[in-house]
Amino acid sequence: MTDFTNRNFSRRTVLGAGVAAVGMLTMPAVLRAQDKSLKVGVYGGYFKKSFDEHIFPEFTKATGIAVESVAEPTGEAWLVQLEQAAKAGQAPADLSMMSQTSTLKGQSTELWQPLDTSKFKHYGDLLDRFVNKYPDGRVAGVGAVAWYITLVTNTDTYKDAPTSWDALWDPANKDKLGLLALASNSFLLEVTAKTFMGGTNALDTDEGLEKAFAKLAEVKPNVRLWYRDEAQFEQALKSGEIPMGQYYHDVTGLAAADGFHVRSTFPKEGGIQDSGNWVLSRASTKVEEAHAFIDYMSQPAIQGLMSRKVGTAPTLKREVLDLKPEEFAAVSSDIEPIIPRYDLYTSKSDWINQKWTELIVG
Repeated sequence: MTDFTNRNFSRRTVLGAGVAAVGMLTMPAVLRAQDKSLKVGVYGGYFKKSFDEHIFPEFTKATGIAVESVAEPTGEAWLVQLEQAAKAGQAPADLSMMSQTSTLKGQSTELWQPLDTSKFKHYGDLLDRFVNKYPDGRVAGVGAVAWYITLVTNTDTYKDAPTSWDALWDPANKDKLGLLALASNSFLLEVTAKTFMGGTNALDTDEGLEKAFAKLAEVKPNVRLWYRDEAQFEQALKSGEIPMGQYYHDVTGLAAADGFHVRSTFPKEGGIQDSGNWVLSRASTKVEEAHAFIDYMSQPAIQGLMSRKVGTAPTLKREVLDLKPEEFAAVSSDIEPIIPRYDLYTSKSDWINQKWTELIVG
């Protein structure tokens, strides 16, 4: 979710669509917390509304810290705004949800204040992949939210669920696929490497990347739509016009629950798990409040609440969660996920995008 592009932010809008209308902090809570406050940047739309209703008021009740939620703009714009403001000693938000790639880019300018993990009671319960560190080991970000991209099918066309991502390459699926249109949000290079090359470490070298591009190019005859507009593919999947592709696990599950003939499958190679971090601007003076917020958000009960109310995958180890098996399955999986190679989308961004245009979507 690379930076969170328009795709990512529309993603967050879709994700919260099942949540009730926005709730405001009650006036007494705001008055009680006037002496302590925190500005928190979150993805806009229904995602922000669900936080405003279900998360921020409970945090204020628990801590006495009032929250001002800030809707982040799309793409890298928020990273640029935070960087420019920090140079002037200002923080448009103290804490922000930030994509993995933008977190890495912010590290290069020391934009993020290192976090004191001793203040997080459940730090040891966080999955390692949700802790982002500076090269010297300082913690730059802690997992805020996560979600899965999976292999989705229309059940009228596919009576049996596919078991592997290799279904995307099956000649029987010619002209039947809808795939995300960008290297940096489809993560199909990683899928290719995990499915055919032994894992994403195969992408460590230029030679490995070239091989992955060549293999991925073989999928092109099967692709009906390279999509940027999620709604376009979702409608085509529901109708059966485009009966297979990659899409968001929880949104597909919601569509199935609404009676549409669609399913989400975690292939044996794993679903793609994308995520964002909580990061603290170096210009913020709300260090204590920010740590209290991350500590609160990292509690098993709150992670469970997020999964139930916001639709996000938990960032903590399964055994500490209070989620029932069906609740966990609605947002996550026990199959080891495919983790995007965010480092490549910072160190080799131009080269990858050029190759992607030439070989895959060109």
